Amino acid sequence: MTAPVNTSSALPSLDCDVLVVGSGAGGLSAAVTAAYHGLKVVVVEKADVCGGATSWSGGWAWTPGNPLAKADGVNEDRELFRTYLHHRLGRNYQEDRVEAFLEAVPHMVGFFENKTSLQFVPGAKIKDIYGSTPGAGTGHRSVGPKPFNARKIKPELRAKMRHQLYETSFLGMGIMAGPDLTKFLSASQGNIRGIFHAGWRVGFHLLDLLTHRRNMQLVNGTALTGRLLKSADDLGVEIRVSTPAKHLLTDASGKVTGAVVNSPEGELRINASRGVVLAAGGFPNDVSRRKQLFPKTPTGREHWTLAPKETTGDGITMAQAVGARFDTDVESPAAWCPVSLVPYRNGRTGTFPHIMDRAKPGSIGVRRDGKRFVNEANGYYDYVEGLLKATPEGEPVEAWQIADAAFVRKFPLGMAKPLPVPLFPYLRSGYLKKGNTLKELAAACGIDPQGLAETVAEFNDNARKGIDPDFDRGASEFNRYGGDPKNTPNPSLRPLEKGPFYAVRIVPGSFGTFAGLAADSRARVLDNQGRPIGGLYVAGNDQASVMGGHYPAGGINLGPALTFGYIAGRDLANATHYEDDGVAAPKKMTAPDGAADIRHASA
Repeated sequence: MTAPVNTSSALPSLDCDVLVVGSGAGGLSAAVTAAYHGLKVVVVEKADVCGGATSWSGGWAWTPGNPLAKADGVNEDRELFRTYLHHRLGRNYQEDRVEAFLEAVPHMVGFFENKTSLQFVPGAKIKDIYGSTPGAGTGHRSVGPKPFNARKIKPELRAKMRHQLYETSFLGMGIMAGPDLTKFLSASQGNIRGIFHAGWRVGFHLLDLLTHRRNMQLVNGTALTGRLLKSADDLGVEIRVSTPAKHLLTDASGKVTGAVVNSPEGELRINASRGVVLAAGGFPNDVSRRKQLFPKTPTGREHWTLAPKETTGDGITMAQAVGARFDTDVESPAAWCPVSLVPYRNGRTGTFPHIMDRAKPGSIGVRRDGKRFVNEANGYYDYVEGLLKATPEGEPVEAWQIADAAFVRKFPLGMAKPLPVPLFPYLRSGYLKKGNTLKELAAACGIDPQGLAETVAEFNDNARKGIDPDFDRGASEFNRYGGDPKNTPNPSLRPLEKGPFYAVRIVPGSFGTFAGLAADSRARVLDNQGRPIGGLYVAGNDQASVMGGHYPAGGINLGPALTFGYIAGRDLANATHYEDDGVAAPKKMTAPDGAADIRHASA
């Protein structure tokens, strides 16, 4: 099946070499790479701002073998990465695509680091999730974007940038994972350096709100998209927002030659002589596809994604119309993440991702029967997968993350912030439940009180010994890194003892989708016979996950998005040698996880 060729011929037209549909990490990576190699590139974005789900992410990308690691003296053999992925992906291991990813990663990181405004910091301490799996890494397999001052982006481009997700911010200000977050948490415990750090960060943010009406200290996902957008703009990429693509154009041979888009001025035909890259963010907000593919989601509405509302599967739908294969043969259709729903006084409901609070000591997750169901300190994917498996058919998929009084004053419990932020707004809205005793808390949440009492008693006995016989929480380096190093003997385990006790309701969510368009090692979209469709490429969550629907490490959405975007951009430019990118080895990095760069971002 092919899209109409002639029906749009009377429309106003725009000519370019490459058309990119979508402006997240995958799309912008392809655009920057193709433009660097001399191609005229147009990016169209459905939303009125750029960045997609990337802007709302933590910004970290899994990039094993990256040159920043090598510059820090960590030079792992690629066979370690293959071994780890072989064990974690099992039958979903696609050798050609995995090999293309591992081969391109170091070149991709080096290219952006040396030739664009996208600069990185090394994830020196970020562990692979499954530490007991052969080949697992204990650090230096990830990179994150250096913090970035939005003043370096010209105002007209800045206006096209998506803001930080409010739920993961403090008053709209992003906090960078790593030393920045650690210092904020230490401020809640009275640490003078932490208080000073938090004070100047918040002070600069308030000044930015007064003078620019937005957060200017870009970290995490906003820094990644901000740096990519500046890089694209520097290379002459034309970026059009509020311009959704409607359908692809093909020639008589079936090659994709462009697309018809709806621009603010009306329909427009964009002719792309080299081809089109689809990077529209997958289908996390497509209710009908969720109903079909997501487990225990009978109507498609029992799911709360962290992706922007525009991610409704447009790229996949357009590709299917020209014969592309939608690959659903993955372990999981989506990148699960436990979320809580935040009610606001204006009637809006926010979605909060539970990323770091679950691993901290003094908190556990239970179902309505009062029983634990997972190692809470493992990856966010594992938490939801465990909850889905533990929930009987017909029951709502939900859990409660429970903590004691000491926890909520020291660490965040979901959206509820530690000292000095008061808890009453979260209690008043009903987001946070409270009970002076576990029995009172169970009644407030609808949890079986006997089951909860037994679970907490058993957990507490074991936590005092630093063990978790049921789920091995705290046994892996990933668990311990996410805990509290001051808590002994196990950084991730502490008994829940003194009330009052608090709880937040957890429901299944996702960062994006894993099912997607079938693609080859060159990021070319494949048809139902496994043949490449001429002129059609895919990156980001529109592409079926190279991880086969598994989640072996943090950053396995963004790492492949950046890498396959880079691969697509080079293929469109007929760049046959990595030396064409002019990449030199980066200098040694000495600021672990970006600690020294936050202040620069505020200057």
